[in-house]
Parts: sequence; structure tokens; C-alpha cells
Amino acid sequence: MKVLAATNNAGKLKELRRILERMGHTVTSPRELGLDLDPEETGTTFAENARIKAEAFCRASGLPTVADDSGLCVEALGGAPGVYSARYCGRHGDDAANNRKLLENLAAVPEGNRAAKFVSAVCVLLPGGACHIFTGECPGRIGFAEQGTNGFGYDPLFIPDWVGLPDGATSPNAEGRTYAQLADGEKDAISHRGRAMAAMAKALPELLGGTGL
Repeated sequence: MKVLAATNNAGKLKELRRILERMGHTVTSPRELGLDLDPEETGTTFAENARIKAEAFCRASGLPTVADDSGLCVEALGGAPGVYSARYCGRHGDDAANNRKLLENLAAVPEGNRAAKFVSAVCVLLPGGACHIFTGECPGRIGFAEQGTNGFGYDPLFIPDWVGLPDGATSPNAEGRTYAQLADGEKDAISHRGRAMAAMAKALPELLGGTGL
């Protein structure tokens, strides 16, 4: 199936494309379609924001659309930055500033109290209006300094509890590597987005039944 990955974030697009293509789908992006859209994310939940994005891009493209809204929830900060993860510093998409603010706000928090989780809501919207939302979470903790370069956003600070193995199994993250220090396969097998999209992959054949897509 040809699907539109509804994001203008280069890092997220790379990850969505990688996961969707592994599932056998053909993926296109807003830029490749000449779409210049930046829908306002006014929802109060990840699911609401994912749907807002999916509806805007599906309407503009006429293609089955996959949109993700995700973020980091830190226990010591009462669940912040949450749905405001991309604009935690006050500007949208400034990863470096967001990471600095997170470290500053956790400066006095000891290692044992730095638990966090990444949460993802993936919305699949079909041109006929059918909408399905899948969620995934990845538990872990926040490190004291950025480590790794294979990622984006808060990836260099987030240390997941588990890592993926080549056979699809998982293993405890004994080395304490961040998302940004994991290989693509190690991350996709345990990541919040990978888990949401794995749930999507299981449900998609039945959801598409009779649609002709």
C-alpha cells in the first residue's frame, strides 16, 4: 500500500519510512508531494494530535495517511514535557534547547528518581474516513548528559530499559545505552513508535479488508 507519512520532521520521517517499508508499504512524504502543511497541534493528548495531523495530510493528499504524535513523560516532572515535548523550550523543534531545558530541570534529581517513558500514538486515516489509533510506550530513564548520534529529539538523553535483538527478542539494557546509541533494529524493536506501529501492522489487514487499498 502507498501511504503518506504525515510529518515534516526529518528524523521522524526517516524512522516512519524505515518501519513502514519493512512492513512492505511504499512511503511518500509531504515534501515529495509538494505539500506545505503545518497543522496546529491543539490536542491535549498524543492521540488527538496524531489525528489532527492525519486528517490534514490525508485531506490534502487523498492517500492513506500515517501520522504519529509522541513525546517524553518524566515522572519527576509530573509527566512533562508530554504533548509539549517538541516545543518544551518555547520554540518548536529546537532539539538542542529542549534537551538543555530537560537537563536543567532535572539537575537536582538523583539517578534513582529519573524514570521516564516515551509514548507514541499512531493514527492511520483512510481516504474514506476510517480512522484507527494505536499506542506504544517504552519505559526508561533520563541520563545526565547527551550520548550518541543515531537519533533525534530527546534520544541522546533517554536510556530505555530494554534493547532489541536481531531475532526480534529483547534484552535488558545492561550497558545503559541511550536511544541515540542503539542501531536502528535495536531501537525499532523496543521503541514507543516501533511498538505502536507493530500493533498497527497486526491490525491493518483486517482494517483494510474491503477497502480496495
